[in-house]
Amino acid sequence: MNRWQSIAQHIAEVSGQKFTIKQQQSLAGGSINSASLLTGDNGMQYFVKTNASGWQDMFAAEAKGLTALASSNTLKVSEPLCFGDDGLQSYIVVEYLEMSGRADQSILGEQLAAMHKVTADRFGWDIDNTIGATHQPNAWSDNWLTFWRDQRLGFQLQLAAKNGYGGELQTLGERLLIEMPALFSGRKILPSMLHGDLWGGNVAGLSDGTPVIYDPAFYYGDREADIAMTSVFGGFGPDFYASYQNAYPLDDGFAVRKTFYNIYHIINHLNLFGGGYHGQSINMIEQVLAEIG
Repeated sequence: MNRWQSIAQHIAEVSGQKFTIKQQQSLAGGSINSASLLTGDNGMQYFVKTNASGWQDMFAAEAKGLTALASSNTLKVSEPLCFGDDGLQSYIVVEYLEMSGRADQSILGEQLAAMHKVTADRFGWDIDNTIGATHQPNAWSDNWLTFWRDQRLGFQLQLAAKNGYGGELQTLGERLLIEMPALFSGRKILPSMLHGDLWGGNVAGLSDGTPVIYDPAFYYGDREADIAMTSVFGGFGPDFYASYQNAYPLDDGFAVRKTFYNIYHIINHLNLFGGGYHGQSINMIEQVLAEIG
């Protein structure tokens, strides 16, 4: 049985319909996984991501995150069908949605605000997942600052140290971990439903502009972490921010916290892709520390 036949068999078992692959089309865009469109002789189509054998837990967490996002009845997601590991590869199969344009930015802002209003009792999630290919711990916590210190920024700094990035990055990072409570004075932080990796490459639109989000690093946390991430690589327009702000206004001081939250993602890029992000990580930490004063 070849690598696609085993996936086709799994699709048939889960869907309850015979599925014979008529065409397999490789798709561009993934830096961590390979992506394909499978079309059956019955016309059914599925989006499939694959990686080496042994990555099933990553896809299991992605499937659970997509299901959780879908349950909010806010933003549209490609709902998962199945995931597995056939010994040759790990994979996830999700609903195929033809993304043919840019998401309507006003609708995106309004629907994301609605999603962020869905809350849990604590910060974190039932299971750990990944941010890119990096392990992302999500143990439940009653305190947001403790969660961010231990399971987000502090965790990435520890990885960076193991990857050889010591010295100034670690000295400044440790100082920021100590001083960061000053950024949150007077704020009531709710454990909002988060996408967790909300950059422009994880949002698209259907032909009518309906926004679709995918590739989540799901957990419950401060909604500002999601909004901060939208600014890292662009792709979100003024109408998005205006619509979100109108539906769910951000607290004063977000401009500084935006940089603070994005340090997590830049150090993650340092850990994933190398030293090109080292100077940027240090500069961002220095910027936030200067604002704290």
